[in-house]
Amino acid sequence: MADEKKISPLSIIILVLFGVVIGLGCYSFIYAKGYSYMSDDPKACVNCHVMRDQMDTWQKGAHHHVAKCNDCHLPHNIVGKYAVKAMNGFAHSAAFTLQNFPDPIRIKDHSLNVVKNSCLSCHQPMIQAMVRPDEKHNENANCLHCHRGVGHVK
Repeated sequence: MADEKKISPLSIIILVLFGVVIGLGCYSFIYAKGYSYMSDDPKACVNCHVMRDQMDTWQKGAHHHVAKCNDCHLPHNIVGKYAVKAMNGFAHSAAFTLQNFPDPIRIKDHSLNVVKNSCLSCHQPMIQAMVRPDEKHNENANCLHCHRGVGHVK
């Protein structure tokens, strides 16, 4: 008789658990419309009901016709964009799953720095006369100090 390889019960248990985890992950990804986060469509940002106010105020804002969510809230390079998307996606998923987020939601420091850099990036020609490199003004620039309502008008 030829040697028959038997699958151990432990291997079956591990395979079943692995399948359950993958299955739940796929179901959650589809249920939460995770695929929409790969796009630049602002509707992806309102998949979670807590973002409705941000969407409504962005639609009233000055940048509505020239900038989408990703233009301000993600770095302008491909690696940074998807790294921040992944980092934010994980944090948002955990917060919404565990119901562990402030109401109303608040931007975190890392995300605020991304937004500030986006302001500087897009408005560089306009602010060039105001920025003095010798004083490291770029590092301390806080456009949102005076222009808080530009992206999201209340």
